[in-house]
Amino acid sequence: MKLIVGLGNPGPAYRWTRHNMGFWLVEEFAQAKGLSISRKGCHSLYGRGKVGFEEVILAKPQTFMNRSGEAVRALLSFFQLTPQDLLVLHDDLDLPPGKIRIRLRGSDGGHRGIRSIIEAIGSGNFLRVKMGIGRPADPHQDPVEFVLERIPMAEREIFQRMMERAVDALETLILEGPQKAMSRFHRDPKTD
Repeated sequence: MKLIVGLGNPGPAYRWTRHNMGFWLVEEFAQAKGLSISRKGCHSLYGRGKVGFEEVILAKPQTFMNRSGEAVRALLSFFQLTPQDLLVLHDDLDLPPGKIRIRLRGSDGGHRGIRSIIEAIGSGNFLRVKMGIGRPADPHQDPVEFVLERIPMAEREIFQRMMERAVDALETLILEGPQKAMSRFHRDPKTD
């Protein structure tokens, strides 16, 4: 069983912000696989189902980004899973918009949601799907403001295309493993 957690902030005010890429991907994936994320518990909205022969739990923490670890710790405990069963979906400032990166483990890289998870579960040994949002064009803009801004309509198409690739990458990760997913989805999408 895999616990797939999309990071974001709850509520309609955050829906189209760059920091909600994890929510966006988990919702797109659920829709593509005919799964529902409607149960409430463990500080999250979550749903359960199968992708191929693999059982998955899809979750959206309702604790706000900087406290995502509380929800992840509760979900791991409730479903009796380990960090190795965890896959976290999140935005990344250091990747250009549209890029996807899969990481097997590591530090928080400055992402406060990831930091909260590592602190809460005592390990950075979990899979991540990182989705590029780029840095602000204005070097003086605070990155915190940038990630919480609504994505302009002109940019949404880039992110929608990234979501389509990320749904495929997530399915490949679940069914074929990280090595296959990395070799297939770390390429530049313009050359595919």
